[in-house]
Amino acid sequence: MRITKLISSAVLALSLTASVTYAGSHATTLTIATVNNGDMIRMQGLTDDFTAKTGHKVEWVTLEENVLRQRVTTDITTKGGAFDIMTIGMYETPIWGSNGWLVPLDDLSADYNVGDLLPAMAGGLSHDGTLYAAPFYGESSMVMYRTDLMAKAGLEMPAAPSWNFIAKAARAMTDRDNEINGICLRGKAGWGEGGAFITAMSNSFGARWFDEDWNAQFDTREWSDTLNFYYNMMTDAGPAGFATNGFNENLSLFQQGKCGMWIDATVAASFVTNPNDSTVADSVGFALAPDNGMGVRSNWLWAWALAIPAGTHKEDAAMHFIEWATSNGYIELVAANEGWANVPPGARTSLYENPNYKDIPFAKMTLDSILSADPLNSTVDPSPYVGIQFAAIPEFAGIATDVSQEFSAAYAGQQSIDEALAKAQAITNDAMEAAGYR
Repeated sequence: MRITKLISSAVLALSLTASVTYAGSHATTLTIATVNNGDMIRMQGLTDDFTAKTGHKVEWVTLEENVLRQRVTTDITTKGGAFDIMTIGMYETPIWGSNGWLVPLDDLSADYNVGDLLPAMAGGLSHDGTLYAAPFYGESSMVMYRTDLMAKAGLEMPAAPSWNFIAKAARAMTDRDNEINGICLRGKAGWGEGGAFITAMSNSFGARWFDEDWNAQFDTREWSDTLNFYYNMMTDAGPAGFATNGFNENLSLFQQGKCGMWIDATVAASFVTNPNDSTVADSVGFALAPDNGMGVRSNWLWAWALAIPAGTHKEDAAMHFIEWATSNGYIELVAANEGWANVPPGARTSLYENPNYKDIPFAKMTLDSILSADPLNSTVDPSPYVGIQFAAIPEFAGIATDVSQEFSAAYAGQQSIDEALAKAQAITNDAMEAAGYR
C-alpha cells in the first residue's frame, strides 16, 4: 500500500510538473511588422504590460511607411510567413480579406466591445460585414498652423478654409531669413505618402483618377490645376527639398518651428502640441482641410490597423495582442503614462464621449474631420471607385506608386508638370487595359 501511495504521489508530482511546463509552453514570441510613426513607437515602449499579462513576448520590425507596405505585401502574397501581425490600412484590408489572406476577427471577446469602434473605421476595415483588422488609430487630415505666425501676418484662420486662403497665408508667413516656411506638405514618392496627399487635394479641385468607364483622367484641366497650384505654392512658400518630404520629415520641421502650416494626418496633433517634442507646442491651432467651393474637402480617411496573416501558427497569441493594443484598456494605459492628449485617436466612439478627452484642443476637429470624409462620394463628378486618397482596387498601389514618382520628379524640377501628367495618363491607362478594366 505504501509503495502504491509513493508511486501515486510521484505520478501526481510529475503530472503537476508537466501541467506547469505545458502552460508555460503556450507563451510564445510574436513578430510584428509596423510603421515608424510616433504612436507605434509609443506602443513598443508599453509592450511589457502585454508580456506581463500574457507571457507572450514581441519582436518588432519597424519600417518606414513605403518599405513597410512593400514588405508586408510581398510577404502576404508569397505566403512568406515572416510576420504574425501586420500593420496595414483601409486600402489593403478589404482586398486581402476577400482573398482569404487574413484571419477574420470574429473571436474578439465581449470585453473588447467591437460595437464601440467608430463606424467609419470598422466599415473601412471590413469585407462583406466581417472585420479583418482592428484599428490602432484612425485619422483624417486637417490644417495645423502656427497661431503666432498667422497673427503676425495679420490673418485669421477660418474653421473651414479655402485653398486660396491657405496659399495666401503660406506666402504671407514665409520668412526665409529665419528659416520659416509658410507651408509644409508631402511631396515624397509613394502612393500612401505624397500620392495620398495630392489625390486627396485633387478631389477638392474637381479631379478624379478615373471616369465611370475606368479611363484615366490626368489629361484634364482639374488635374493640371491641382498640380500647378501645389507646385507654385510649395515653390514660393515650402521648404527646400519638399519633393522628398513625407509625414515624418514634415512633422520634424513643424516641431522645430520651421513651418507656418502643415496639412496632414490628424494623428499628428498630439505630437505638435507635446512640449517635450515640439518647440511650438503652445501656439498650434487647427482647422478643417481646405476646399475650393465645390462641395468636396481635401481630407482623407485612414486607419493604421493590426491584422493577422492567415499563414501564422500563432493565431491565438496574435489575437490576444490585437485585443490588448486596440482596446479601451490600452487607451487608459497610455493616458496613465503619458496623458490623455497622447492616446491613439480616431478609433473608438467612447473616446470622444470621455470627459477626460473632450477638452483636448484637437479632439473635436479630429472627429469632425473623420466624420466629414466620405469614401463613397469622394469626387465632385461620379467615379467608379471607393476611396478618398486611393481607389480600392488591387491594381491601384502599383499604378499610384509609379504615378507618384512622376509627380515627385516634377516637384524636384526634373520634368515639367505637363510631362508628369502625360506620363501618369499613359501609365494608368496601360495598366488598366492590361488588367482588363478597359
